Order: sequence, then structure tokens, then C-alpha cells
Amino acid sequence: MSVSKKMMEFSRRASWIRKMFEEGARLKKEFGAENVCDFSLGNPDLPPPARFHVALTEVVADERPGIHGYMPNPGYPQVREAVAAQLAKEQEVPVAAGDVLMTCGAAGALNVVLKAILDPGDEVLIMAPYFVEYGFYIDNHGGRAVVVEPGKDFLLDLGKIEAAITERTKALIINSPNNPTGQIYPAAMLAELGELLRRIKREKGQTIYCIADEPYRKIVYDGHVVPSVMRAVDSAVVVSSYSKDLSLPGERIGYAAVHPHIDDKAALLDAMTLANRILGFVNAPALMQRVVARLQGATVDIDAYTRRRQLFCHILQQAGYAFTPPAGAFYIFPQSPLADDAAFVGLLQKERILAVPGRGFGMPGYFRLAFCVDEAVIERSAEGFARALAAARQAE
Repeated sequence: MSVSKKMMEFSRRASWIRKMFEEGARLKKEFGAENVCDFSLGNPDLPPPARFHVALTEVVADERPGIHGYMPNPGYPQVREAVAAQLAKEQEVPVAAGDVLMTCGAAGALNVVLKAILDPGDEVLIMAPYFVEYGFYIDNHGGRAVVVEPGKDFLLDLGKIEAAITERTKALIINSPNNPTGQIYPAAMLAELGELLRRIKREKGQTIYCIADEPYRKIVYDGHVVPSVMRAVDSAVVVSSYSKDLSLPGERIGYAAVHPHIDDKAALLDAMTLANRILGFVNAPALMQRVVARLQGATVDIDAYTRRRQLFCHILQQAGYAFTPPAGAFYIFPQSPLADDAAFVGLLQKERILAVPGRGFGMPGYFRLAFCVDEAVIERSAEGFARALAAARQAE
């Protein structure tokens, strides 16, 4: 076998979403796309805000010499200034341009940060349920992922986090609003986390970075607000992208921002800048940097996601599923009526409904539904969800 054993194993572990994608392609070919309800992928379907097209047109029309050349590896200074100004409002701390590094999406930002901080064998805590590729990113840079089980309602369990910390713990990753649950960690809980990390620093001299993955920050419902992790945790590094709030996943544009008072800030930023280069990103896309600088604070039509969320929750409630309505993001994470979540997802497939088993996110016994699809798709899934649940109850 010419392919590495590690990559073969990674492929197996990351297979659930790919399997659903392949199954969706098969079902759509057999029955027609209009007869399949595909809730498997978190691929935003809403158009970018109108301002995006205006900004893009203006940027493309700029014909100055060198406009498409290299820039400093952290990004254009004026772009970093614009992003920092927006972050200072959101995080309620004085983030400056020098604290920001433009990246190839949040995935690029995570890899840049992990490359900068990890030595071989260092540990990174990830909170279940989690985005499956966190573990792969950690391994990319010689680290080891340590999974921490959640508390009630998929919130942080500070006791379990503290118990999982060892002398090799270098960082933890939190994701709020969360993929796949839509849960938002409250300010008081983040404050407790910050105090825990400060106590460990005082008692053991150990800095543990809190990497906050926030691509869904602006997609929230029912008046929910995403609290500032930087106000709570002075070892925070915020990573994000414009894939979800501007519907630009294919443009691969995001950023990493360090807390203005983080330990060894200059050395950390230097390491991140070098990582951006040597990982092969070199710099974030020049065109998109200049576009998003003009779109700070803009979002897609959140009202559309709100309507879909309400419709989907109504359908699932009427059918009898157990779930918590998401506070943010565009996912619902119901409890599987069968202990074997993969088996239940199989029952849904018989109804031409595509979902992802919770085990793909480190949380067996649940399944994820993405509602970044047209409302008509959600509406026509109602009878199929009811039939799948009835079949599961008969199978018990």
C-alpha cells in the first residue's frame, strides 16, 4: 500500500460526512434531486449580502500595478486594521491590527495557531461533540487530541476539563456557537474557564491557550448573544472565517487574532506568521482580503435561517423527536431514537433523508441535521421523519 497507514485511518474516521455525500449523490441520481432531502452538509446556500457584490466589483476594477502581488505574510495592514476594529467591538477588548493575522479560512487559522504552539507530544483538549477535523489538525503538528465529554445541554464541564489537563496540555479548543449542536457557551461559564486557566498559570506556571473557533458568531437566534471569550480568558486566540456569515466558504478567507495581553505575544505572532508561510498558505487570498475589509459587520440574511430553524423544529417536535433548539449556527442535533445512531441514519436514508450520525462528531446516540437548505426541502421531509421514527420504535 503506497498511501500512509495514518492517512488510511484518518480517512476511515472522517468517512461519515463523505459517506453521506456519496449516498446523497446516489439517491439524487436514482430518484431525482427534488425527491431527496439532504441535510448532511454545512454548505451555506444563502447568497452573500448585496454589499459583497459591490465591494467585489470595486476591488476587481482596481488596476494599480502590483495589486495582485505578495503582501506581508500576516496580510494587508489596512485589512488587519479593519478586522481588528470589528473584533474590538465584538470581543470588548482593545484588539489592534498587530494582533490579527489573515488566513485561508478558519481551518488555515487553526493550523497556523497549532503549528505555532505545539511541540511533539503536546496535548490539546477538544470538547465533544466536535468538528471532526480538529483531531487531524492537531496531529498535523505533532500534538495529541484529548476529548472532554460535555456537561448538561452540551455545555462545558469545567470539572472534566480540569481533570483532563496534564503537564503536556498546551491548548483547548472551544466552538461557540457549536457545530453540531448550535449551543452557545454563556459568559459566566467562559469566566469560570478563564479563572481555571489563570489558576493553573499561577500554581504551575503553565500557559494553556484557549483557541475559540467562531465562524458562526453572527448566526444566532431568539436574541442570543455570543459572549466575548477575550474578556474572560487572557490566553485566548480567536479564529474565524467569512464562510458562514458572508456565505463565502469557497473563497477561503479568515483570520486568527490573539488577546492583546497574551503571554509572549510578539514571539507567538512571529511564530504564527512563519507558520502561515511554511505551511504553504504564504498569505490569505489578496482579492478576498480587500473585499472583506469593506464588509466588516455585514452578514447574510439571518432571518432566512431563523425561518428554517422554526420550521424544522416544528416538524421534529410534531414527529416526536427529542432535541434542544439551537441557539446559533445552522444545525440541529436530535437524540437518535435508536442507540445505534448510524442504524437510525440508515432508516432516514430509506426515506431519502440524509443526516450525519453523531459518532462522526464524537457523540454517539445523536444525529446532525444542517438546515442551510431551501425551506421546501425541510417541508417535504416531514412525513419521512415521522415514518423513520415509527420504524425505529418498532425495531426497539
